Amino acid sequence: MTSNKKITKLALTIQFLFLGFVSCGQNTKVIPSIHNNVQEQTDKIFDSLITIRRDFHMNPEVSGKEKRTSEKIAQYLLDLGLEVKTGIGGYGVVGILNTGKKGKRIAWRADIDAMPSDIPDVVDFKSKNEEVRHICGHDVNTTIALGIANVMASQREKLTGTVYFIFQPSEETYTGAKAMIDDGLFDMINPDEIYGLHIAPMPTTMISTKPEWMFADYKIIKLSYQNSSENESIVEYSKELISNLQNIEPESKFWDPRSLLDPNIGLASPNTIFKNYLTVHPESFKVEKTDKEISIKAFVGSSVMKQLDSVIPQLKQKINKSKYAKKLIDIEYSFERTNLYNDIDLTKNSLNNISKIYGAESTVLMYGEMPDGRGDDFAYFQEHVPGVYFYLGGSNFEKGIFSMPHAPNFQVDENCIKTGVNYFSSLIIERLVN
Repeated sequence: MTSNKKITKLALTIQFLFLGFVSCGQNTKVIPSIHNNVQEQTDKIFDSLITIRRDFHMNPEVSGKEKRTSEKIAQYLLDLGLEVKTGIGGYGVVGILNTGKKGKRIAWRADIDAMPSDIPDVVDFKSKNEEVRHICGHDVNTTIALGIANVMASQREKLTGTVYFIFQPSEETYTGAKAMIDDGLFDMINPDEIYGLHIAPMPTTMISTKPEWMFADYKIIKLSYQNSSENESIVEYSKELISNLQNIEPESKFWDPRSLLDPNIGLASPNTIFKNYLTVHPESFKVEKTDKEISIKAFVGSSVMKQLDSVIPQLKQKINKSKYAKKLIDIEYSFERTNLYNDIDLTKNSLNNISKIYGAESTVLMYGEMPDGRGDDFAYFQEHVPGVYFYLGGSNFEKGIFSMPHAPNFQVDENCIKTGVNYFSSLIIERLVN
């Protein structure tokens, strides 16, 4: 999960997010025999998955350097009898499980890179690589994907269609997905649907998602003017102009991190206040000057699709009516990225399928968009294939384990691996047969 370091303050305080949230779906568990098989196989391989995860954790590799990790992944998939392709977009790996029978083509994606971090590891099986750590949980994401591949391979004779397992490098730099696509990923595979998950600070038995955006969209807006004696007043004018874009009052509960978990106004409430917002981050303002021009930059964010598209024309119109009109050179976004978009129908179907099999308490439907600057380049896959991105809980509050990605005390209760393999193996099976 990629995070903008300048706007992650809220993220570090939501360890208890989703506690007490209302679940969605049916209350009756219906477990066909194949899903019993899924759980039996998951139980059978669980200890081996723990070993794999800890090996990844002790040998983390940063974005673009995932050589050992990719080799381990490829060998595991080969041992399962899958067709394996390597070296895609760097150290990307794809495993193909073909049942030999016509049917749907489902893709599952896992990110495999670790992060530079000089924060001491908090588990006994510490990183052996100096200043590199799996502080975002990609070791768990990868292990769950391998577990799903194992379970699906064990049920191959009962299935139709094809399952693709995409192991993506360089998520933390938001470049790996695009690199795999540019390297011909979708010439090699042609999925009808794509799914993926990320560890989040919920209990280990819970997953969460929502239709459409899960994160607000963030961009850096840049206003450029001719260098002149009016620079000081232009900077103040521009800062005020950008700040006035915000539609959240300074005194709003929106800014209180505790509101994220509030049952009445939080992310999982139909009455959430974390929607329809546009924010400006005053601490992000940056002024740069050259001999010929001066520029003012700032982070702006919106939870509404296309809203930021209207910001530049709006600002240009106001500046062109001001005394600084002749000084304006351009307004542009100097940084922008594709944002996650969950297919509406697939999201609802996925949550319903999982809740029917594993219980309504296992799923949480979100209504608001996370306002802390996070994102995931899984979004680039979603531009090509409809799909759903999930949060998977990794916390055990009784044991003091908080799975908040990028937090200094990040760790996971490894029982979340069993949850992930069970829930999402069953989901893929349901999507294949339906």
